[in-house]
Parts: sequence; C-alpha cells; structure tokens
Amino acid sequence: MTEHYDDLETRAPESRERAHFAVLPSLIRHAKERAPGFTELLKSVDPDSVTDRAALAKLPVLRKGELIERQKSSLPFGGFTATPTGDLLRVFASPGPIYDPEGKRSDYWRLARALWAAGLRKGELVHNCFAYHMTPAGAMLETAAHAIGCPVFPGGVGNTELQVKAMQYLKPVCYTGTPSFLKIILDKAKELGVEIASLKHCVVSGEYLPPSLRAELEGRGMRVVNVYASADLGLIAYESKAKEGLIVEEKILVEIVRPGTGDPVKEGEVGEVVVTSFNDDYPLIRFGTGDLSAVLPGVSPCGRTNMRIKGWMGRADQTTKVRGMFVHPAQIAEVVKRHREITRARLVVDRQDQNDVMTLKCEAAGDAALAARIAESIQAVCKLSGKVELVAPGSLLNDGKVIDDIRKND
Repeated sequence: MTEHYDDLETRAPESRERAHFAVLPSLIRHAKERAPGFTELLKSVDPDSVTDRAALAKLPVLRKGELIERQKSSLPFGGFTATPTGDLLRVFASPGPIYDPEGKRSDYWRLARALWAAGLRKGELVHNCFAYHMTPAGAMLETAAHAIGCPVFPGGVGNTELQVKAMQYLKPVCYTGTPSFLKIILDKAKELGVEIASLKHCVVSGEYLPPSLRAELEGRGMRVVNVYASADLGLIAYESKAKEGLIVEEKILVEIVRPGTGDPVKEGEVGEVVVTSFNDDYPLIRFGTGDLSAVLPGVSPCGRTNMRIKGWMGRADQTTKVRGMFVHPAQIAEVVKRHREITRARLVVDRQDQNDVMTLKCEAAGDAALAARIAESIQAVCKLSGKVELVAPGSLLNDGKVIDDIRKND
C-alpha cells in the first residue's frame, strides 16, 4: 500500500509542466471544435501556439458570472460542454443557477486522490454527509470512494439523530461533509451518550474550516483534512497528512491572477484562482473561480511535488457601487496599466459627510503631477472622480483586494 495515489504526484515539476502543455493545444482544439461557447470565445486563438504559461495567460478568462449569463441564453450549459447532453450520465444544478454536467467515466470529479491522501483505503466505509439532492457534492464524494473500492453510506444532510445511530451501528471509518455538520453530529452523539470512535479520516469541504474547529475535531481522535473543489471543475486542491497548504490536483492547471484581469501575479501574491481543466466532456479553459488564494513556495513534505496554494482567502469579485455607479476590479486594473510607475494599487471606498469618497492608493515613486495624471485616468475609466494617494512600495496588504469598501452601514 503506497502513500501516494499514483506516480503523477511525485514526478518532477518540470516533467508535469511539459506533460500539461504537450496536451493543452489538443484540448483547446477539441473545445473549439465541439463546444460552441469556446468556438466563439477562442475564435482568434491558434491552439498550437499555447505551449507555455505565458501563452496561456493571453487567453480570455471565463468567469462564473459570465457562465451564468451564457447559460441563460444557451441552455443548458452555455455551449461550453463538448459532449451532447444525451451522452452524459447526470446533470446537476448549483447556486446561480449554474447547470453542471457529469460524464460517464469513473471518478468524474477526480476526488479519489483527495480521499486517498486523507488516508482512506479500499474496503473502508465512508459516511457521506454531502447533499444528494440537485447539487453534485454527494455524488462527487461517493464516486470518489467507489473508485478506491469503498462502500458508502449516503447520509446526506439533516436528520442528525439518525446520522448518529447509523454511525453507532455501521462504524464508518471516514466522514465526508462540511466541518460544521460533523461537529453537530458529534455534539448530538455526546448528548445521546453514544460513543463514535470508529471515525479516523474526516474529509471536509464546502465552507471555511476554522483552526479552532479543526483542533476540536482532531482532539476527538480523528484526522481532519480540507478539500477545495467545485461542481464545475471537480477537485482543485487537497490537503495531505503534512497539512502544509493545499496541493493542486494533477489533471488541471492553476494560475493565480490579479482580480478583474487575466494577468498572473508573482509567486506568493494573493489573487484569483483560475483553472484549466483537462476534461474532454467539459473542457473549461482559464475558468475564473472567483476565489482568492496564493502560491506557496517549494513542495510538500509529504513528497507530492505539485504546486501548493494557501487555500481559500476570500472572494475576488469586489465590485461595489459608488455614487450610484458600479466600480469593477477590471477598471482599477485598467487605470494601473495606464501608468507604468504603479506596481500595485488598491481603491478604498469610504463615506465622508454622507458622501461616497474613492481613494486609489498606489505603490509608486512619483510626485503630485503623477497623482494628478492617475486621477484623470480614474475619471476616464470609472466615470467617477477619485483621490490618489502615493504610498511606499510594499506598504499595501498582500490580501488580493483591489477594491476595499470600508463604508459603515449605520
């Protein structure tokens, strides 16, 4: 029995990169030929030219908000599936609504790798408390467990006392679900005087895992690992036993870009997670998740060599309304592009004397003349006036925020 799910996890990073970009041109060609949405979105893209990250970064980003709008006009998938609906296994709905396809291959969402890293092994019973109704989370974890060779109890959500009784009698080794619901189950078990000692591996997702809750759950004798996945992309990244960041899944490419743009940020800088998925049924290319994260340097102590990210650090969509008009991160990025002196910027929105005030804080070496030119760009791009404050390089927080709305709603 090996520590790693397969040899892909321990290959040299250079080998992984070469393998991804050897396949990417054919994926783009496949998407353009079979998915009308990508035929339109990538109409000017030569697939054979996309052979490295610099070339990939020139492609447009497809964000969730755009996908929702495209699905409304082109049901059910906005033209982005390369497999006809009649040839799929199942169709799900996620909040938005966004309709998500499931193809017919085993472990469609590739979550078996995450369960294996958590310690799950063939024959161990999984108590799955993700929802089975309409949304795919329950199926995502169930099909992953089946791929390893594990039976599943489909607990779903709610019915806490029945969940406790099932655990008492069936003695599952693994829990999958949200961390908060696991705590509810364990608290109910304590209230009922029921001992649940069989749980050893707890794979949690779907919400933030506070360190205090992790410590409480692990204090009850179980290992808790976090998984980052979505209905459209499947597994994005997962924790191993080392618990030093989340390791990127092997069948995807991850970029971290400046919110509102498709421009990659420097390693360690917080930005939006953008994913390219090597999924022939649903070949999402440069799909903007809307989640913020950052790349961790080096490789995991567990021996897995893929990129690591810090995990969920907030949402990238920081659009706000100022004086009745929306201001988007992309507009701030456009202002920055017009002034090469700016290395980083953050728009702070506040309220003074009942009036909305915008101040663009710019890391830049310059004088009042530069500030005036930047203010002119703000007016031209945002159609709103804004103040400009030049600050020292490195003084702005590295938290991925492009727009910081600090107005109090009182």
